[in-house]
Amino acid sequence: MEPTTTPTSTTRFHFKRWQAVLLSIVAMIIIFFLLFDWNWFRHPLEKYISDKTQREFTISNLDVDIGMTPTVKLKDVFFANADWSKSGDPMAKIGSLEFSVSLRDLWEHKIFVPRAAMSQADLVFEKGEGDKRNWVLQKPEDQQKSSTFRISSISVDQGRLRYFDHAEPFEVDIQASTFVPTATVQVTDAKAKADNTRYTTRYEFKGKFHEAGFSGDALTGDVLSFKESNIPFPIKGRLNAGTTRASVVGTIADVAAITAIDVQLDISGKTLANLYPFLLLPLPASPPYEFHGRLIQKGNRYGIDDLRGIIGTTDMAGSGAYVKQSPRPLLTGKLHSKLLNIADLGPIIGLETKDTHSTPTGTGTTAKPLQAETSTRAQAQAKERATGGDKILPTGTTAAKGSGILPSGKFEGGRLKAIDAEVDYSAASLKAPNALPVENMKFSFRLHDAVARLTPLEFGFAGGRIVSDITIDARQEKVLRSEFNVDFRNIKVAQLFPTMPNIAKGVGELGAQVRLKGTGNSIADAAAHADGSVSAAIAHGRISNLLDAIAGLNGGKALGLLITGDKDIAVNCGGAYFGVKDGIGSSQLFVIDTEQTRVDGSGTFSLRDEVFDMNVVPRPKKPGILSLRTPVHLYGSFRHPEFGLDKGKIALRAAATIGLALLNPLTALIPLIETGGGKETDCRALLAPVQGAQLQAKSKATSAPKGSAPAPVSRSTVASQAAASAPARPASRAASATTAR
Repeated sequence: MEPTTTPTSTTRFHFKRWQAVLLSIVAMIIIFFLLFDWNWFRHPLEKYISDKTQREFTISNLDVDIGMTPTVKLKDVFFANADWSKSGDPMAKIGSLEFSVSLRDLWEHKIFVPRAAMSQADLVFEKGEGDKRNWVLQKPEDQQKSSTFRISSISVDQGRLRYFDHAEPFEVDIQASTFVPTATVQVTDAKAKADNTRYTTRYEFKGKFHEAGFSGDALTGDVLSFKESNIPFPIKGRLNAGTTRASVVGTIADVAAITAIDVQLDISGKTLANLYPFLLLPLPASPPYEFHGRLIQKGNRYGIDDLRGIIGTTDMAGSGAYVKQSPRPLLTGKLHSKLLNIADLGPIIGLETKDTHSTPTGTGTTAKPLQAETSTRAQAQAKERATGGDKILPTGTTAAKGSGILPSGKFEGGRLKAIDAEVDYSAASLKAPNALPVENMKFSFRLHDAVARLTPLEFGFAGGRIVSDITIDARQEKVLRSEFNVDFRNIKVAQLFPTMPNIAKGVGELGAQVRLKGTGNSIADAAAHADGSVSAAIAHGRISNLLDAIAGLNGGKALGLLITGDKDIAVNCGGAYFGVKDGIGSSQLFVIDTEQTRVDGSGTFSLRDEVFDMNVVPRPKKPGILSLRTPVHLYGSFRHPEFGLDKGKIALRAAATIGLALLNPLTALIPLIETGGGKETDCRALLAPVQGAQLQAKSKATSAPKGSAPAPVSRSTVASQAAASAPARPASRAASATTAR
């Protein structure tokens, strides 16, 4: 009987047969790919990429290792640059390039490269005007649909990258090498979280930013994320730019676009002026500085938290931010100091002090930037003085006139157009030159559309306050327009000269106002062309011992000639008012009223030449009180005043002193010397007859018949009102003059 085959055994036989066939096919495919010359695809690949990018692409050899993450190997890669490139070099020349690709992630429209390695690479990245970038190979509409691209690990041997930003301008040349060649894949798929706890790649770089040279080195981690900003990328680096030193430790994200930074920043240097090419912010040629803080960048905002440091001997703390925006970047900051040394920051307004010996200057926008020459502070000042001319940094220059006391440091208006700023600063205490009684300071600085304002700039000074509102308008091409509104409030005269013990015996409060508008590129130039007024008032004072104390000061002896006697004499009120036109001040009021005498004066001063010429005359309220009644001539420069007796002068007319011209200026000054609480100065008593005369004039004008012109108020009328309420005086000017002689 013949054996029979069952259906089960037949099925099993056919399955094994097909299994063998399939295995054979797979084996043949594997053998085919193993033996296949992938260079057959080289020319089609070159043509495809060249046609797609409109740039030449060539390779000398192509090979592929098959697997779930196939590895592509290329030799002698050449990729041409964009047609608008200015470098003259191809975008890429790579001796050897190999990279692996995750096939699984391709189904999710993600390109994940677990590993890439290159040797003898020379890459050129360029950024042109507008949105031109030579590494962007797609049209804008295609970029929105593009796959995310991420590289896990890069190994570089003898690599070079050059980056040019022609719009900034900025250029950098980077040499890179991986010092852990065995670094392998740190991420297994595109969704995994990268581990960047190691530094694996070393960089050395050099370049220029706005013509300022720099160099340095850095260490980075494995993972480079070009389009996913949530992947941290560790970095540790050092930067040298002339005398400036900076270091960072932290992470960045999105290496190609730099969308986020979180690093600890340390920076130091010989002078802040050398930072201008990097910040585009006009900074003074300060003493050496050192700052530390945490730098955080999100989008277009670069912020520094927990900023702390020192400039010279001045400490600084606070926070700040730099925002890249149109039409101008914005700088913001809130800073404070425990101790501010004026000698450290005085150069910002062109102020020369004993500690600085000279003021900082600079080169203009058309000259080669000083910062590119790695200058120290002293070298910066010398270089700026030698080459600055009329186009210099807005940090001041030494006065052309050796005898001038007004800061003549020139401001470059063009640089105020480069940035907007909002900065608030306060100092708990100040160290000022020449023992000035400056106690504290605060200011609010606003720069917008080339108009800078310090509103307010406030000082604690001699027991009172100095409150300023300063505006500098740089919208004109060549000449700056300035406006200065300064109030001196409740200044204690006894504290103005703290080094003189006899001053403590003198009391009194001083108030003053400065209202000036001018044009010029320095404080001295603006003052030389200024219009406005300068006024001052004093009350609650006592003199005699005070005069003895200040007799050694410039001009002090001249005041000592006005009033004699050994006893303290009360000062009822004193006031001065000068109208200023084109830098020339003319007195409209000058009077000091005491218990026993009144001093009248008149004269002029020149802010252009920094000189003055005054005549003052003592007028006793009782004959015989003063032995000296000859007019005194005060003259000379602001720095070196002189005085002398002018016996040929005729005494000033008393009626011309206490007149309506006194009322408005002195009335405006009274609030600056009254302390509040119902306490009034004797200036109000001095003004009483003048105000009475004015009221009488108004009354006569009101009662006059309709159609008739109001009767003018003459100075003689006012004088007679004043004389009626004042103590007895000499009967006539002639008698007074005779007595004086």
